[in-house]
Parts: sequence; C-alpha cells; structure tokens
Amino acid sequence: MSGPPPVGPVRREPPRFRQLSVQRTEELGPRLLRVTVGGGELSGFELPDPAGSVRLLLPDPGARSLTTPRWDGNEFRRDDGSRPVLRTVTPRHHRPDEAELDVDVVLHGPTPLATWARSATRGTPVALSGPGRGYAIDPRAGDLLLVGDESALPAIAQIMEAVPESVPLRVVVEVGEPSGRVPLPDRSHTEVTWLDQPATGPPGGAMVDLVEATDISDQTWVWVAGEAAAVQAIRRDLLGERSIPRSRAVIRGYWKHGRYPDGH
Repeated sequence: MSGPPPVGPVRREPPRFRQLSVQRTEELGPRLLRVTVGGGELSGFELPDPAGSVRLLLPDPGARSLTTPRWDGNEFRRDDGSRPVLRTVTPRHHRPDEAELDVDVVLHGPTPLATWARSATRGTPVALSGPGRGYAIDPRAGDLLLVGDESALPAIAQIMEAVPESVPLRVVVEVGEPSGRVPLPDRSHTEVTWLDQPATGPPGGAMVDLVEATDISDQTWVWVAGEAAAVQAIRRDLLGERSIPRSRAVIRGYWKHGRYPDGH
C-alpha cells in the first residue's frame, strides 16, 4: 500500500531495520534495566565509536509480531499512515560472536520504552536501526570532562572505557534519585561526581550549576548529554560566555522535559 508523498525536504533514509528479539533482561538497579536483544540479523552490525546510538522499533503493547514501517522520505510511517513507536538509545555492550546487544533503559515511569522494557520477556520482538554517530575521541585532549544525566550513563560508560588511561577524566552525572547511582568503569586518573536532581525546578539544574562553576583549561575537551533545556544552557555557557571552540565540545540533547524521557 502506497502512502502520501513526503512533506518537506527529502532526508537520507536511515539504516535498515534488523528484526531481532529479546533474549533476557537484568535489573541493574531500581531505576535501570538491561535488555539484551539479539538474532541472526545482527550479523554485520558494528559500533565504530563509543556513545553511538541505535533506533529501536517497539511493538504495540502485547503484540507478538512486528511490522517494519516504510520510509516516506522524511520519517517512518506504517501503511495506514500512523507513526510507529521509535526510541533512540545508546547500546551498552555488543557481542558479535553471540549476536547480542545490551540496551540499558532508565525506568522513568510509564513511558513507552520503560513499559516495553519492564514487560519484555524472551522472544519479545524488537527491530533495530543504526548505528548513529558516536564520539570520536580527539588525541589532542589533555583531559576530558563528561557531563550527563541518567539517560547518558551508557554513553558515559563507553567513553570512559575508550579513553586512554593516561588522559584524566572528570565525570559528572545527575540522577533523579540516589538509587540511580550505578557502578561506572573503574579506571585511574578519574574523578566521578554524582549530583541529585533539584527538588524544585526542571531536571538538569544541578549539572548546569556545576559546569558553570567548573574551570575548563585550554587542554580540556567536553562531552555533554541529557535533558535538552539543560544542555542548551550548558551550550550557552561553554560556547557563548566562555568561547570554548566548538571542536572541543560535543553537546547533545537526549530528551525533553515534559515529554517521555526515554533516552536520546
């Protein structure tokens, strides 16, 4: 069944969807659930850089099958014209020999992604497209500042594992509740600061305040991800007020307060 022509400029079609299924789940903490997906179509999948993303196509609640949507030149649509449930996340581990990929999901209430993760059992269908761009670590970096909220934990952990041990790291993570603090990779020359989300005001305020009070030298590279308004405030501080070169700062909004905070 053909649909209406795309509205607006035609965009490049994302990588094809790979039909997979849930292999198992593992509770990493009260607010974090690991869902392992896999299947034969994961063959050939690669994650060239840390903090890369994948797009998950989720089944309708209770469905035991999944229909791949079509690309209309601007977005994915079902044959009836409706939008499928898609969420973008950072995979945590990839095991090519076992055709498995781990996806860590923050359990932010009854959101589509969290609901799917909580109800997932072995065989639950899911499809995956990607990977999207990751973070290419600049060999010129004298030290690295990583800042994010819970949605950025998988990406932060991957970057920590990829950065050479000789490069000092400062890691700042804001969590919605103290139970959101989970183990991060153990490495030398690393300072980790956990922040609690402010009791009042929008999320991200604690990490914005800390970044604004942090000295950043000419040898510091910065990576920031999390709630969109918070990272925009950090962007204004770093690139605007302090005129840090854009080549030394990667700043990404992963979700918007007021919408379902499913990931990035």
